[in-house]
Amino acid sequence: MATEDMDVNMNGAAAETGAVPASQAPSTRTGGDGDERAAKRQKVDSSGLANETPTEKPVAEKDTQVEKKTNGSNSASDDRDVRKGVAPVKKEYLIDMSNATPNEAPDDDLAEGAGHQRQDDRDSGNKGRKDKKQKNRGQNTERTFGHFDDAIRLCNSRAYYSEFSPRECRFGDRCRQSHDLRKYLAEGRREDVETFGGKCPIFEQHGRCSAGWKCRFVKSHMREVEHEDGRKELTLIDNVTKKNSNGSEEAKEGEEVEDRRADVFNIVPMQNKIDLNRKRVDFSRSEKYIEWLNKETKANDKLFQATKDKTPEEMAELRAAFVDPPFKPSEKRRIYFGPETPTLAPLTTQGNLPFRRLCIDLGAQLTYSEMAMGMPLIQGTKADWALLKAHKSELAPPKYTPGKSYVVENYDNARDLRFGAQISASVPWVAVKSADALSRWCPHLRLIDLNCGCPIDMVFKSGGGSALLDNAGKLERMIRGMNAVSGEVPITAKIRTGVRNNRPTANQVISRLAFGGSEHRERLGAPGCAAITLHGRSREQRYTKKADWGFIGQCSALIRSYNEEKDDLTDTAAEPDPSTQANTKDGRVYFLGNGDCFSHEDYQDHIQNAGVDSVMIGRGALIKPWLFEEIEKGQYLDKSATERLTYIEKFVRYGLEAWGSDELGIGFTRRFLLEWLSFTHRYVPIGLLEHLPPSLNDRPPAYKGRNELETLMASNNYKDWIKISEMFLGPVHPGFNFQPKHKSNAYEAEG
Repeated sequence: MATEDMDVNMNGAAAETGAVPASQAPSTRTGGDGDERAAKRQKVDSSGLANETPTEKPVAEKDTQVEKKTNGSNSASDDRDVRKGVAPVKKEYLIDMSNATPNEAPDDDLAEGAGHQRQDDRDSGNKGRKDKKQKNRGQNTERTFGHFDDAIRLCNSRAYYSEFSPRECRFGDRCRQSHDLRKYLAEGRREDVETFGGKCPIFEQHGRCSAGWKCRFVKSHMREVEHEDGRKELTLIDNVTKKNSNGSEEAKEGEEVEDRRADVFNIVPMQNKIDLNRKRVDFSRSEKYIEWLNKETKANDKLFQATKDKTPEEMAELRAAFVDPPFKPSEKRRIYFGPETPTLAPLTTQGNLPFRRLCIDLGAQLTYSEMAMGMPLIQGTKADWALLKAHKSELAPPKYTPGKSYVVENYDNARDLRFGAQISASVPWVAVKSADALSRWCPHLRLIDLNCGCPIDMVFKSGGGSALLDNAGKLERMIRGMNAVSGEVPITAKIRTGVRNNRPTANQVISRLAFGGSEHRERLGAPGCAAITLHGRSREQRYTKKADWGFIGQCSALIRSYNEEKDDLTDTAAEPDPSTQANTKDGRVYFLGNGDCFSHEDYQDHIQNAGVDSVMIGRGALIKPWLFEEIEKGQYLDKSATERLTYIEKFVRYGLEAWGSDELGIGFTRRFLLEWLSFTHRYVPIGLLEHLPPSLNDRPPAYKGRNELETLMASNNYKDWIKISEMFLGPVHPGFNFQPKHKSNAYEAEG
């Protein structure tokens, strides 16, 4: 299929969206969730669509009407009705794959990270026979993406300034990079990108390009000026109010030029990272609390190890070893979770700033950073601190409807914001120091969330992530310490049902997080966890079965009973210390559910029947980010292929703003776009489905779309993902490699 034959609106003009009212949607489907693998989508030959007229009709029209599925006897007559885990695509759109040679990898549903992926001979379509290409299957655990830089590297002392006004290079004669601007422009870079009409999206949006001469659209914001003495100077155009005599904006002290991105916040100066790396940061407040936590732990251990043979005097002596904390937590900023705040989950790799911006445009009310590792944070690692950057759109308050749901005392929506940080740590001292550093240097944080559910082997074996579910005492100490040093920033936690299947431990963990351990509840109060998010799967389970919303509902009822009966579970002799309580003096804890939300019907069902305050959405948003729009409008939206392509264009524009329009920035944008397309191709337009609601766990059979573009976007062939990226980012760099999470989809550019 040739992409040049498509009628693609490169200016981002959206086609009409067909909407299916909630009242017309069928309630449930027959057939459960199974392990049977179905054939992946296949890209259709252009010859197969030559006689078809491309149409993008609303779902409400007769020929694309979504039919209700019944439980009657007729359902057995259709093979697709009894195939568990397969999307019910209408017969006229299906492709006969009986003679096709399968070459795809199994679905990669591990958006939040995973270890070894389970394989199944049925994935290969060989009916149980071993796949000869077995060695190329499974996860790419050590992925590389090649290199995508300029042939000649231009020194930063020249990269952002006019030809005759360079800055002094701090490396002097030792500098290995080029100082010859004209040679760099002539020989050291690829030709300008011709997409977007050859105009730099960043310059068009902000009047200044942060990539300077390295921009792949530099011809659109440069000029050659002839001076009175006859010399010709290459200059950059800057339409922003000039701050310096030479017309350029100087970087702040200790700030890198690349960090001067428009509308980006939580940028930590390089000097702070250097100080962290060289252990020059004053963590005395955190260390004082950590020392107390360690003594408290030892005293608890001695008390529990005491035998019944101990005399009352000896037991009293052991209890006397307990001392009060060195200081109390600061009063926290009040936060709110409600039905009107659908939340984008923290997603490893895919939860980047451009994708979060896109989701906010489409109705997401709350966002989280990608999970940052605690140890690299306190070591000043640049890559982990970069995850904490937030866009201006994430600093706006979330939606809030007074009277619609419970609101904590003194909640001020004007002070609230959307963006929260998530970190991972395996020991209390790392968690405490990380929270200390974040609250000091990232002023635009709604909350700091501790990841207690990450299933990745590396994290789990170190004692972090989901390993904390088997050590609730350590988890409580981590939350208590983080709460003590985080200033006004609230602390929250995200957990799973447990580590092992059929052995849920979340209820015990929730009790610890809401009230503290029974052994010191009266003395120390609650650890101060403001909200808990429960993913309805165990670590072992991963994504092999549906999320257990029944168990989430049980835990929600437990939380409600805790909130209602808190006075009975605390010291009745004195009112609890407000500084130890989450959100307000009554210590109410918000509770969110997470898992398999893929429609507005799922969302409302979980709010009403599971009793959660809000729902956190991960994979569903990756596959169709307009899910947040569907939730807001309360109906299904049949997005046309052109409109979906517009969202891809938006992502590219946001990516260039976040990572730059130079060769490196375009490479990063392309890489993360391809990562996202590895999810979006699984979307089956609802106009092609026989019944609703769609299921996140249903795999699409091979099908053709309603036009060529829709078919292309359904392709699971990496070459088609590359074609889509080239529509906006131009030809792939010769050194670029793309390795999805499964080896059989790996891509290498042919140089």
